[in-house]
Amino acid sequence: MASYEFVTCERKGNVGIVTFNRPQAMNALNEQVEKDVTDALLELDADDSIGCMILAGGDKAFCAGADLKWIADMEFAEAFRTNLAAYMDAVADVRKPIIAAVRGYAFGGGTEISLMCDMILADTTARFGLTEVTLGVIPGGGGTQRMAHCIGKYKAMYYILTGKWITPEEAERMGMVTRVVEDGKLMEEAMALATEIANNPRLSVLAGKEVVNQQAEMPLHEGRKVERRIFHSLFGTHDQKEGMTAFAEKRKPRYTKY
Repeated sequence: MASYEFVTCERKGNVGIVTFNRPQAMNALNEQVEKDVTDALLELDADDSIGCMILAGGDKAFCAGADLKWIADMEFAEAFRTNLAAYMDAVADVRKPIIAAVRGYAFGGGTEISLMCDMILADTTARFGLTEVTLGVIPGGGGTQRMAHCIGKYKAMYYILTGKWITPEEAERMGMVTRVVEDGKLMEEAMALATEIANNPRLSVLAGKEVVNQQAEMPLHEGRKVERRIFHSLFGTHDQKEGMTAFAEKRKPRYTKY
C-alpha cells in the first residue's frame, strides 16, 4: 500500500476508505492533496479485493475547497500550462462505486469532488456550495456541469451565480444527496451501504455504474442500446448463472471474487 501525505487509505473487508487528512487547513485542496486523493482512489480501484469505496473528511470539514495560498497569486499562463483543477478528473473515471461521506464544510472543490462520486451520504452538519463566484472565478473541476446535470439549469444557475450554501436537506430534496443520515452515524451508514454494494457480483456492479454514467453522455436512444449490450454480456458470466440458480434453489449465492 502506498503512503500519502494528506489522506489516509485503508481497507475494511472488501471496502476501501480514503479520508482527507489535512485538518489544519480544513482539508483544503492544494496540488499534493489533489494528487493524494486521486491516487489513493485509483489504488483501491486497481485492488481486486475491493468492491466499493468511501471518500470521507473530518468532523469540521469534508473539504473546504481550494487553498487560496496555492492559487490566489497564480497567473493565467501558469493555470493553463499546469491544467489547474484537471488532475482529479480521474476520480470520475474510477470504475468501482465511490460513496462520498460528507460532514461539515464541502465548499468549492469539496462540492465538486462529492459530485464526482456515485452517491453522497451527508449528516445534518454538512454544508455544500459552489462559492467560487464570491472569489472572482467559477468552478473549474466540473462543478458547473455536474451541478446543472444533477439539479437542473435554473437551480444550478441560482447557486453558482450567488455562491449560496446548500443544506443537506435542500440537497436531498433536489436529488444531489442520496440520503441525509443522523449525526454520529455517517460512517456507520456509509460502511453499511458500501458493504452491501461490495457484496454484490462485481461485474454487475461495474456494469451498472458504467451504464448509468453513460446516460449523462448520450441521448436516451443510444444509451438504451449501450445498456442492452452490457446487459446481454453479463449472461456470459459465472455470477449470472450462480445468482439465478441460487435464487431458484433458495440459497445464498457464491459469487466469484474478481
